[in-house]
Amino acid sequence: MSFTLRKLLAAALGTLTLAAGTAAVAADRLVIAATPVPHAEILEFVKPMLAKEGVELEIKVFTDYVQPSMQTNEKRVDGNFFLHQPYLDAFKQKQKNDIQTVVAKVHVEPLGAYSAKHKSVAAIPEGATVAIPNDPSNSGRALLLMARNGLITLKDLNNISATQKDIADNPKKLKIRELEAATLPRVLNQVDLAVINTNYAIEAKLNPVKDSLFIEDATSPYANLLVAREDNATSPAIKKLAAALNSPEVRQFLSDKYQGAVVPAF
Repeated sequence: MSFTLRKLLAAALGTLTLAAGTAAVAADRLVIAATPVPHAEILEFVKPMLAKEGVELEIKVFTDYVQPSMQTNEKRVDGNFFLHQPYLDAFKQKQKNDIQTVVAKVHVEPLGAYSAKHKSVAAIPEGATVAIPNDPSNSGRALLLMARNGLITLKDLNNISATQKDIADNPKKLKIRELEAATLPRVLNQVDLAVINTNYAIEAKLNPVKDSLFIEDATSPYANLLVAREDNATSPAIKKLAAALNSPEVRQFLSDKYQGAVVPAF
């Protein structure tokens, strides 16, 4: 065999070895559904970390609270990152054959109340209109927050599934309107008060720490979760994603980027 032929064969074998190595590194692929802020932003942050671990992460972004769970159940994605436990529990009650499994707690987005018309709770007038999310878990959460800040009284302050039927006293005769969570920032100028999820508040350029009249504290039980399908919840790729989302790097990222509007839950 000539020297030139040996060089060509060696180069070819080297190329094949490199390709095989690259394929091995990128063997695992995850598709995770998420809402834009902060979930997709956090996933984008950990994407390079996962690549080093041999996991290719694809992020499917949704602007509603239904499709990420539906697509997980339909096995169109490997999991989702947008919901908290009360929302998941309520969703499971409505769905047959729900296959979503909690993998990790990641962060808390404190629910806040905002007003474009009033500077304090005391300034909210009698008969004021208050807009809250219309999904059961977040509407109950909003009512609890309002009760803890003196706007209404509930029959049971520990009932996370509270509805307007559970209001024991409404001294200001507030008119409470339940609307799609994503639309709440858009109606802020049309109502006296809106109780808005932090992800939608941030998207609307509201600062939850500075702009809210009142807000949940870091002890909120509504930690946002990484959720996977039952059939892949213990897979190496999902475990690597969970480890990345619970890493010191993510803790620092949350602190630097969101300045208290999003706090770690790990």
